[in-house]
Amino acid sequence: MVQTLHYARLDSRSLIALGGPDWRDFLHNLISQNVETLAVGEIRFGALLTPQGKVLYDLFVVGREDGCWLDVAAEHRDAILQRLMIYRLRAKVTIAAEEAPVTVLFGGGPAPGEGWLADPRLPDLGWRGYGLPAPQGLIEGGEADYAAFSRSLGVPGPADWGVEQTYPIEANFDLLDGIDFKKGCFVGQETTSRMKRRGTVKTRFLPIAFDGETPPPGAEILAGELRAGVVLSGADGLAMASLRLDRIAGADLSVDGQPARVVRPDWFDARMAAPF
Repeated sequence: MVQTLHYARLDSRSLIALGGPDWRDFLHNLISQNVETLAVGEIRFGALLTPQGKVLYDLFVVGREDGCWLDVAAEHRDAILQRLMIYRLRAKVTIAAEEAPVTVLFGGGPAPGEGWLADPRLPDLGWRGYGLPAPQGLIEGGEADYAAFSRSLGVPGPADWGVEQTYPIEANFDLLDGIDFKKGCFVGQETTSRMKRRGTVKTRFLPIAFDGETPPPGAEILAGELRAGVVLSGADGLAMASLRLDRIAGADLSVDGQPARVVRPDWFDARMAAPF
């Protein structure tokens, strides 16, 4: 099957520029990702967590000559700026909004030129670009198209984990290279490391498919008469869901009386089985 590369501008994302001599140590001690080894032109996925270990804000860190860019949800950029300012204290770091657009290439095929960065979560997700012109000759899509594509690969997004609602391991941040368990301390690190080390995570995000209309977010998923999870975001018969792994194995699932089935991506099972 021939895969066609699509282009989309993500107006739901915006940038924050960090610089100054202390930017690397400052950010490294805050987020779930390692930035001490981040190279210029490299991108990494991570999150800023609450002290209790829940996802506050997801982010991508983009290495630059004079610091880094943080690719964050546009609706939360002001709140993230304020939080970073609070953490800054005496650190010699500059923090400012950056207005370059965030774009993606998805659907299969190589990037059409320099400057595009391979998505660090999963190779099949495609490429992210910052301040780059729209490529010529590609099919232009919208954010809904990109969200549907990500969902088809079993990759959740901000609409699924929300703010201060979800532990990052439940949202598969550990499987999508969003947590560095060897980097040492960061905000929320103790809870996150303990959950991974003890293997006590019962809930994970996975796609769930329906033959009819996609149920609304918040709809309860049943395994027989037992509550097995809840529907998150979705459309066109496929949704992300928060599921109890111990209740879905071999079970007949339903939502509001409608049959449902779990779609387990190959990468999910392969990465679940890999040591961390």
